Amino acid sequence: MFARAAAATTAAALLGACALVLPSAPASAQAPAAPQAAHHGRPLVVAHRGASAYAPENTLAAIDKARDMGFRWVENDVQRTKDGELVIMHDDNLKRTTNVEEVFPDRAPWKVADFTAAEIARLDAGSWFSPKYAGERVPTLRQYMNRVSRNHQSLVFEFKKPELYPGIEYQGLRVLRETGWLDKSHVRNRLVIQSFSANSVRTVHALRPDVKTGFLGTPAVADLPAYARFSDQINSTHTSISADYVSAIHALRGPHGKPLEIFTWTVNDAPNAVRAAKFGVDGIITNTPDVVRRALRGF
Repeated sequence: MFARAAAATTAAALLGACALVLPSAPASAQAPAAPQAAHHGRPLVVAHRGASAYAPENTLAAIDKARDMGFRWVENDVQRTKDGELVIMHDDNLKRTTNVEEVFPDRAPWKVADFTAAEIARLDAGSWFSPKYAGERVPTLRQYMNRVSRNHQSLVFEFKKPELYPGIEYQGLRVLRETGWLDKSHVRNRLVIQSFSANSVRTVHALRPDVKTGFLGTPAVADLPAYARFSDQINSTHTSISADYVSAIHALRGPHGKPLEIFTWTVNDAPNAVRAAKFGVDGIITNTPDVVRRALRGF
């Protein structure tokens, strides 16, 4: 009971602090200029969790690998530790992509939210993928944003399971602001914030209406106008879409008055990349960005 109360108090404090320090853009803010819609050219290729077929996902090594392969856009997942630090991790537990079972054998089920940032910093997040990456760490969001900046990359930023972390949108936007990612140049050209949670996307749009947002899912066509009020993109799995569905998305305008877009995921082979491109998608999120890039060269 005490732990739950303390956690609630911490979450409330975080939310309140972020609300105090996070400036919101005016509702009339200009729409971001990039990425460009696919119906004006080939789809944008986004390296999913970094170049995750070639380096351990959501690590600095993965985004460095994407940079070395010539990819400007990467995607990540953001969750929160027990002591309120935002970290880059897809799963809500640490078991699959770290050695947490060895380091903390008595802490099952090894949820991210049950470990402090210092404890997570001790974990090896690379050996599961390859001995070459032994010692790779779970980056904090601040570390990650600094590396993306250094690499001159752009980001599809995902709030993962935000329902587990009250106030995470405020906190994430605060870190983005403090690392220089909410200035006009970044917002206009280099950033999309997405989530599977419509409430989370709606919260981001309310806090920063100038930031480009994406809803992860495949809503019914009849429901798309409701999503278009707060989402610039509908980002659907490639197995759930068709040319007609993509056309229905493009027929609507998002909250910035520009045509709604679609990034599709996770496309890791040439035939499905070409199929998605023929549908007219605006972006393809992939573990194998080189495979998708080659497939699209003749498109």
